[in-house]
Amino acid sequence: MAIEVAALAASGATSTVIGLAVTEAWTQARARLLRLFGRRGQGVNPDEEQLRLAVDQLAASLRSGGQHAVADSADQLRRRLRHSLRQGSETAQELVELLSELNSLEGEPSPRTGGSTTANTSDRSADSTISYHVPQAPRPHRPPSQVPALRHRFINRTVELATLNEQLLHGASHVDVRVLAGPPGVGKSALAQTWAHTRQAREHFPDGRLYVDFTTLPTRTGGDGKDVSEAVGHCLRSLGIDDTLLPPSLSERTALLRSHTCDLRVLFVLDDVSSPAQVRALIPDGPGSVVLVTSTTRLGELSLDGARPLAVEPLAEEAGLLLLSDRCGQERIAADPEAAKRVVRLCSGLPVALHVAAARLMNDRHLTLESFATELADEQQRLAALSERGRSPVSAILDYAYRELPPDLAHGYRLLGCIPGPSFDTATAAAALGTSIPAAQVLLDVLEDMSFLELSQERRYRFHGLIRLHARDRVQTEDRFGTKLAVIQRVLEHYLLLTALADRAVRADRLRITDLAVLLAGRPDPFAADDGPRPLDWLEAERANIMAVLRAADDPSLHTAGWQLAECFTVLFLHHRHLGDWQASLELGARYAAASLAPAAEARLRSLLSRPLMDLGENEYAERALASAVTCAEIADDAVLHASVLEFSGRYWDRFDAERAVTAYRRSMELNTQGGEPRGAAIAAFFLGRAQDTLGHHEQALATLRSAHAGLLSLTAPDRRMAARASVALGHVLDSLGRSAEAVLALREAAQELRGHEAYAYEAEALLHLVAIAERPGVDRSRLRDDLTRVLAIHTDMGSPLTETLKERLRRVESGRYEG
Repeated sequence: MAIEVAALAASGATSTVIGLAVTEAWTQARARLLRLFGRRGQGVNPDEEQLRLAVDQLAASLRSGGQHAVADSADQLRRRLRHSLRQGSETAQELVELLSELNSLEGEPSPRTGGSTTANTSDRSADSTISYHVPQAPRPHRPPSQVPALRHRFINRTVELATLNEQLLHGASHVDVRVLAGPPGVGKSALAQTWAHTRQAREHFPDGRLYVDFTTLPTRTGGDGKDVSEAVGHCLRSLGIDDTLLPPSLSERTALLRSHTCDLRVLFVLDDVSSPAQVRALIPDGPGSVVLVTSTTRLGELSLDGARPLAVEPLAEEAGLLLLSDRCGQERIAADPEAAKRVVRLCSGLPVALHVAAARLMNDRHLTLESFATELADEQQRLAALSERGRSPVSAILDYAYRELPPDLAHGYRLLGCIPGPSFDTATAAAALGTSIPAAQVLLDVLEDMSFLELSQERRYRFHGLIRLHARDRVQTEDRFGTKLAVIQRVLEHYLLLTALADRAVRADRLRITDLAVLLAGRPDPFAADDGPRPLDWLEAERANIMAVLRAADDPSLHTAGWQLAECFTVLFLHHRHLGDWQASLELGARYAAASLAPAAEARLRSLLSRPLMDLGENEYAERALASAVTCAEIADDAVLHASVLEFSGRYWDRFDAERAVTAYRRSMELNTQGGEPRGAAIAAFFLGRAQDTLGHHEQALATLRSAHAGLLSLTAPDRRMAARASVALGHVLDSLGRSAEAVLALREAAQELRGHEAYAYEAEALLHLVAIAERPGVDRSRLRDDLTRVLAIHTDMGSPLTETLKERLRRVESGRYEG
């Protein structure tokens, strides 16, 4: 059957049925659908009954309003529709006609399920080759429960599970570190995930179960291992530490993690670790906590830190038979147990290989265990793949299963293997394939059924690492030159459009070299929908994938789109300070801009690069980046761009030479004014006023900050948030001039405004200065307690290290022991 018809049945029919399930036309539509798919016999037809149950379950889920229940029910209905169509392929044309009639009954395009913003897909411009939808980004919960749950029943490993449970009985006084070591594909991750979700583990770790997948972490500069600092930062954020409070160095982050977990009982699951140093930085300090590590190596050096290994070996014959029996059915295994044993042996006892074997047996009911075992026993082909061509037994098994795919699905499998990044959703798959979302969904369903793909609870797909390599190897063997590059280009364009839309949604008037008006012309905006995701949440969820796409864009044909993606992506880092990724993305973008002979873009990206470099203490590197940015800005001959670069230079010199910073800010103001950029001029004035205050020039600072405040409020779209920050700076200056009453008024007004903009960190800054004023002798303290209580609440929510100090200050105020 043609893939287009299958896609229509699998997705179009589901969408139509979902739309009708809660309307008056449903009774008639359901009866016609049941007659269409259940006409293979007389009386009560099992297929008809299963289809009816699937449809009714979806209708019930829609009425309950649960997004996950709707998504699961829709998946079940899609599979039942596809099965019914396969059982009576002569009905395909009638299905097309019926769907057309049902759509006319429905009246309007039906909504998608699963809480995703997919309705915009059909409205994109006619010449667009990018198909996308944006799933809601997962939001943090307290306490964190991050360990992925398995999508299939876990059997075997009873001894290992009992060993892990036993450690809970004897580890209450210390932190236990366990290393699950074994070959790739042996099931280490599945064992760790299963144990983390047992009742014993859930009850023993009330403060959270955290998960770090080292395969998704960026590589440190020089390529000498994973960025452990980013892993520690992830754990700190998961435990409630605000981004703005994360120290830049690994040693400081590790110390903060130990301090923050000293009274917590947590589980850390560290997946696919490659070196002991990656573990040492992530050992919490709370007695009763456990660190569970998976690795292909034993990590023997960790024994010096008290770690204990737990070997995860390939499955024995009996355990392998249990797995096959669970997947294929006991009756089928019992019919030919000797052949089943041969299959287990030829799969080398690796669960990943056994899963693929079981998928093939399930998908082809005519394939006997004997014939399958005979096929696997062909040592010439299998050993050739393993030894002569350097492939593992898993690759050999994948080749057998891969050859069962029809040509169009096999081609899709190969293209999906070229997607950069650790995971992807249906829309990204559609972009990679150059096809529609419904057609992509059919391929994904088949590949998931055959265990080529894993599907997460967030409805994202992921290749096992070896399977991804197999798919890419097939591309090199079977597809024409340039196929992989074409896939990367389509995925790059897909992420560029969505990232640009997210960037625009956060702040439309930010300085950019990329012309968003041209890039986004006619594109639907999923972030503008009422139920659309928050832009920063989506960018955070896609961060690892976007970084992978940026790294893959290192080809001359992709450089322009690459630097544009890096520029738009920086909006995430202006709010969430992932310093390693921020630096890497801007370095890539600047290099791509230079290769594209785009001096304006290079100037912008190198000036932005100075921000993470300074936060990381790379001051000399930051100075060189800014010098290059100034040169490129002069070549570009763009006054506003030059002004922006000078502003960044001033913020650098604020740390070392306040006079030079003042000079840079003044020139930035002049160029912004010449270029007709009033917001840029006002922001430069804000920083100039703060620099003047630092130099002790309080009267000059007062005039400058008042001008900046007025300029920010007089914009066509007033920037009230930045104006409130200018008011805070004004309060500092007024207090320095001895005009405390005026300072209190300015700070009080600024705190209220910043709270309205949810700029709580800056609100706390204003309130802390009010507290400092109120603590002086003879000053009105009527609001001191309330202000200090609010500051404490803000710092507590951020996970600030100042929390305990603030608590002590509040206790002293409440007890009356405070001396001004």
